[in-house]
This record gives sequence, structure tokens and C-alpha cells, in this order.
Amino acid sequence: MTDAQIGVIGVGSVGSMAMWQASRRGSSVLGFEAATPAHPRSAVGGDSRLFRMTYRGTDPYYPILVRSRLLWGELEEESGKEILNRCGGLSIGHRDGSYIPALLESIRACGAGYRILDHAEMAQRYPQHDLDPDEIAVWDEQAGFLKTDTAVLAALRRAEDEGADVVTDCRVLSIEETDDLVRIRDEDRTWTVDRLIVTGGAWAAPLLPEALRSQVYPARVLLTWFQVDDPGDFVPEVFPIFIRIARGTSMYGAPTIDGVTIKASLDGRATPADDPSNLLRVPRPEEMSEVRATAASYFPGVIPYIVRADTYPDLYTTDSAPLLGFAPGSERIVLATGFSGAGFKMCTGYGAIAAGLACDPSHASAPAFTDPARFLR
Repeated sequence: MTDAQIGVIGVGSVGSMAMWQASRRGSSVLGFEAATPAHPRSAVGGDSRLFRMTYRGTDPYYPILVRSRLLWGELEEESGKEILNRCGGLSIGHRDGSYIPALLESIRACGAGYRILDHAEMAQRYPQHDLDPDEIAVWDEQAGFLKTDTAVLAALRRAEDEGADVVTDCRVLSIEETDDLVRIRDEDRTWTVDRLIVTGGAWAAPLLPEALRSQVYPARVLLTWFQVDDPGDFVPEVFPIFIRIARGTSMYGAPTIDGVTIKASLDGRATPADDPSNLLRVPRPEEMSEVRATAASYFPGVIPYIVRADTYPDLYTTDSAPLLGFAPGSERIVLATGFSGAGFKMCTGYGAIAAGLACDPSHASAPAFTDPARFLR
């Protein structure tokens, strides 16, 4: 007899959601966490993550976004917690630049709702943004920001309510699949489960099949916060989440949560890291210069001095698509990692897919574009 039907390595964003979903299905679930759930040195750190339904090049992800949005609502209802602040979102850029036309093409292809705000409407409704005359915005009323710690702990508590357990301060060193079960080992203990979901984030590479390890790498993601002249101008009711690609740079961010600062960080600047447990936590001089200059250029009401900065690890794949599906050649090990800095918004959906594969593989499937075996073809 095994210790649990389903094991989950890594009780972070996707891991906590997989535990919640597997427990909902009636399976016994055992999670393994190297530190504690929602610890600040993981990809969960940094208080918030953006949620949007409108993305450039989002076509294959759109069904997962739809499912994720519904599951965020279910988690809020079950837990009694507000997790997704539905303040809306703005995607801003030059009307005829590289970003907005491609974004609109993707939105129209997948059928997401949107509205275009021209320069005059933006100046009237959202004067916090200093736009060039040819800049417009795409409004997504279903967008908002997710409270990361609240999300992970809410999912975990719901799983625990259904009987799940978590082994904390447990760094898994090896996994071994047999015909009947999967063995999980740390330094001095061994557990067995019927099926295993590997969601270890930046630390997952050593647990992947050897053939996949060269296709992933841990990366350092820098987040930054600024104070503003008038915090009332940057509350969620009047300052939606945003991503802006303009003036040769790009930035994304969220309204104030603490009533003092806003998150405003450079977009697409993750850098490879040798050791996810030992990241450079302060901005490099060139990062400092660019993020300050961009914030000053984009927002007249932002004080262009970084008041908070930190870095967080995540696991990236060489093609930026996740590893979500059974490990190549395996019938018992599901991989759910390599979300390449874009996983949290969809972690409810990803967790549900992983749980479905582990709990009922004959009636579940993952998207073809996330199949880990794609790297072996």
C-alpha cells in the first residue's frame, strides 16, 4: 500500500492548485515542499501577479485562460477569500507599432472581449499614463491582479480540508518509477505514491528525465516598486493593471495594494541563473537605470526612485512553452513545470490539467503544445 494515491512535489502556484483539484476528485494527496508553502524566495513571491484574457500570440493558451478564470472564482467561493481583484487591464502601445496590431490579431482569433481606448479617452480616463499621440490602449474588463500568497494558501487549505497532507522542509533528491508505484526520496526518508506530479519550479530540473534537462534553465525575474505623488490616483478603482510596449521599452504593473507603492517592472527581462537558491537579489546597475528611466517616462506621478526591489526564480523552457503532461515513456509521473515566467495567472487551469492526468489518465489530456515529449521528436 502506498502513502498516498497522488504525490505533488513543490507546493507553490501549480502544486497547490493540483493538490486542491486532486483532493476535490476524492484522491488521497501528499505534497512535498522544500521550504514552506508560499515562501518568499519562490516564484510565488512579490505579492501579486497580473491576470489578463488578452495576450499577443495567446491562441493556444486561451482555453486554459478561460478555465483558469472560472477556477479562480470557484477557489474564492470555496475559501471565502478575495484572490483576484477584477480591476480591469490596459494593454498600451503605438497604434501601428509591433505590439498593438499583433495583440488585436490574437484577440480576434481567440474571441476574447476587448475595447479600444484612443488617445483622448486614455487622457480623460487614465491620466496617470503619459502617452504619445499615436498610442492607444486595449481594455480588458476581465483582467486584474492575483494575490499570490492568498491564492496558494487558499488552495492548500482547501486540499487539507479534503484530507491532503504536506511534508514541509523536505528537499526531494530523487524519484523512481516502478510498474506499481513511484518512490520519492529525500536525505533519509522514502515515500511511495501511485502517481506523482512534479511541479518544483526553478528547482525541478534534477527531477526531470535526463533528456529534458538541457531544454530547461532556471531564471532570475526582477520586480520593482515605486512610491507615487498621490496614492489615491493609483488605487485599483482608478488604475487598472497595465502592460505597455512603447518608446523602445516595455513595462507592466499593478495598482497599489499597500496604499503607498505601485508595482512597475520591466517586461521580458528574465536572465538565466546558475543557482535558483542563490539569486542576485538587487538590481544590476543597468537594470536600475532602465527601470527608473522607463517609470519616469511613462508616469508623471511616479517618484522615479526604486523603493523596493527583489528577484524571484522560475524555470524556463527553451521554447517558452510549459512542460505539462506525462514524462516521456512514463505512465505514473506527470510533469507540470517550466512555465517560463507566465504561469501564475493560469495556475488554476494548469493544476486542474495535471490533477486530471494523475487521477484519471484514461479520461484526461493536456494540450499538445505542452507535451514534454515534443523535445524528443
